Amino acid sequence: MSGASGRVLVVDDNKVIRQLIRVNLELEGFEVVTAADGAECLDVVHQVCPDVVTLDVVMPRLDGIKTAERLRADPRTRHLPVAIISACGEGEVSGGVASGVDAFLAKPFEPSELVRVVRQLMHRERRERPDGAGTDGGEDPAAVDDSQDPRRAGTTPRSH
Repeated sequence: MSGASGRVLVVDDNKVIRQLIRVNLELEGFEVVTAADGAECLDVVHQVCPDVVTLDVVMPRLDGIKTAERLRADPRTRHLPVAIISACGEGEVSGGVASGVDAFLAKPFEPSELVRVVRQLMHRERRERPDGAGTDGGEDPAAVDDSQDPRRAGTTPRSH
């Protein structure tokens, strides 16, 4: 292992799932910070400055779709790649696309698929934001991603 590959903020109300995601990402060299729901995510996101955020959909206080909307509405976090990791249905996929979510990963997931999705988002974030540029003016990464099939970055229950 060659040091941390980047920082991931994992948001899920299920402690076991948070730990499962954390362990799988840490084994691949990522630094992982966790939050129990969307409200906690919004509280800590500016302190931890993650490279990628993963969100469950169904959570108390603030669900994953609303959290993604708030991350996209904030100029400081608008650039952050966001992946939904949930037992996604078509409604969550549609809501996620409208919220600017970059990738979807259905639970239960393969650990290798989780790592692939996070790496893909991390590399895209670094390409789109050299030296922190790109958050004002130019194309919004969420708009660019909306023009692509969001299922290319992750998996949904409907993909094969």
